[in-house]
Amino acid sequence: MKVFALAAALAIFGGAALADPVEGVWQTRKDDNGKYGHVQIKPCGKAFCGTLIKAFDSDGKEIDSPNIGKRIVWDMVAYPDGLYDDGKIWSPDRDKTYNGDMTLKGNSLSVRGCVLGICRDGGTWKRVK
Repeated sequence: MKVFALAAALAIFGGAALADPVEGVWQTRKDDNGKYGHVQIKPCGKAFCGTLIKAFDSDGKEIDSPNIGKRIVWDMVAYPDGLYDDGKIWSPDRDKTYNGDMTLKGNSLSVRGCVLGICRDGGTWKRVK
């Protein structure tokens, strides 16, 4: 009976316990126009992907955006010490896709994109939830 109870508890709580620390909703840094978004990061295969789920104007008011629902981050592979690498990052304000990496430290996610050895700092995203 104890074995059954343990198995049931693992089935119920096991998924939450195994969630990767990068999973969740992240607020991007403001772009050149003061706009920012919320990106939901979750597993996609053996890597992690992030989709824009909300957009905000420079006053913090939620706005409609043609980019809602689009992938911002994809194919990020988890490595030790909070590094996520080997993926891509799309920058909506410049409509460019970069080779990307992210570094997680607590509730901060440093994002960077590079093309032909030239890197663009995507800033630090803050965890929303």
